[in-house]
Amino acid sequence: MFTRMNEIDRMFGAMDLLRTKMDRLFNEMGRPYLHGPALTLGTNSPRTNLMENGDKFEVRAELPGISKDDISIKIQGNYLEISGKRAIEPPEGYKLHRNERSSTTFSRSFTLPDEVDAEKVDATLKDGILYLTLPKSEAAKPRQITIN
Repeated sequence: MFTRMNEIDRMFGAMDLLRTKMDRLFNEMGRPYLHGPALTLGTNSPRTNLMENGDKFEVRAELPGISKDDISIKIQGNYLEISGKRAIEPPEGYKLHRNERSSTTFSRSFTLPDEVDAEKVDATLKDGILYLTLPKSEAAKPRQITIN
C-alpha cells in the first residue's frame, strides 16, 4: 500500500513540476529580452518618475521624438493621465529602407496620493523629457492646528 502511495506522490510531484515550467514558459512568451523595470511597462509606455516635495508632486516622463502638440495631459482630483502620439513619416521625396521607429500612441495614468490644484500645474518639454509640477490642493496640504 505504501509503495503505491509513494508512486502517486511522485506522479503528482512530476505534474507540479511540469505545470510550473509551463507557467514560466507562457509568462515569458512575448517579453522583450530586457531585465529590470523595463519588463513592467508596455513597449508604448513612457518611463516615468513620480516624486513628492512638500507641497507639490513632480513627474518626469521620457517622451523622445514627440512634440508638445502631440501630448495631452489631463488632471481630475488626484488622477493624472498623460497620453500622446508619435508619427514617423519619411520626408517628401525620400524612400524608406528601414523603419525601426514606428508611429505609435501611448497613455499612462496615475492615481496620486493627494489631490492636485489643476489651475497651477506647470508643464515643460525639454530634450525629450516632460517635466510636470503638480501643486497639491489647499485641502490636501497639512495644516498646523493651535491648541486653545
